[in-house]
Amino acid sequence: MALTGPDLPKVPVPLKRIQAHLTVASKHDQRDNVVSYWCRLYALQTGLKFSTKTSEETNFLLKLMDWLEATKKQLHDNEAITNDVAAQAHLENWALKLFLYADRKDRAGDFSNNVVQSFYTAQILYDVLTLFGELSVEAAQNQKYAKWKAAYIHNCLTNGETPVPGPLKETDDESDSIKDLNDEEPKSNVEPEAPKDNTLPNVPSVPVNPPSLRTQSFESENDTHKTESGTNLSVEQVAKAQKLIKWASSALDYDDIATSVMNLQKAINLLTTGQELA
Repeated sequence: MALTGPDLPKVPVPLKRIQAHLTVASKHDQRDNVVSYWCRLYALQTGLKFSTKTSEETNFLLKLMDWLEATKKQLHDNEAITNDVAAQAHLENWALKLFLYADRKDRAGDFSNNVVQSFYTAQILYDVLTLFGELSVEAAQNQKYAKWKAAYIHNCLTNGETPVPGPLKETDDESDSIKDLNDEEPKSNVEPEAPKDNTLPNVPSVPVNPPSLRTQSFESENDTHKTESGTNLSVEQVAKAQKLIKWASSALDYDDIATSVMNLQKAINLLTTGQELA
């Protein structure tokens, strides 16, 4: 179901840091209302944190809050809106698919604006995922890499230079410049929008309600699952294994067998030993 975005005034200057998240939200209104909702919720929470409490800012944030409340009521039967676990899995899947799409294109020497936008949008979605807690090591690395790649490719194209595909090898001469690129934000004229559907033929749609999530079992923190070896797994550990398996499946969509195998190995180890591999 397509959403109608909020009728907001221009973003007040003190709240400019949430502009990118609102833009990504508006780009998803017609294709993924889960992404739209959570991007705007992140924007609201961030805006409240950095607001200087002027009437202009307060009016802006109240309109955003009203939209979120109305949308949550409208989509009350959507599990990825009302349940944090389902929402996190949904956003993680989409962020990873955008990241893998952009990474595959980049490694193949495709440096289109669409690749820049995909890396940048993935970075924004990883921001939104912090609503559910600290990012995993893998997600944090993906975010840092996506942020750097978006800025690096954009700046190369702006300066008439040919970007280097894939990760740069850090030599003694390059390490400082790579660090600078890691800390650099994309230029303000890079619009963080999701690629249009017809430019992502190999990215399957993310299901609104991932069927493998057992959300009803999260009502009790003491729920555990015993493996054949006698290891007790918490519900959170089972959910993490489910995510790893989903990531493995997503990687196969891009013929990234190494990433798929790595995530499957992590899932198997977690389910058999209760321990997470680094």
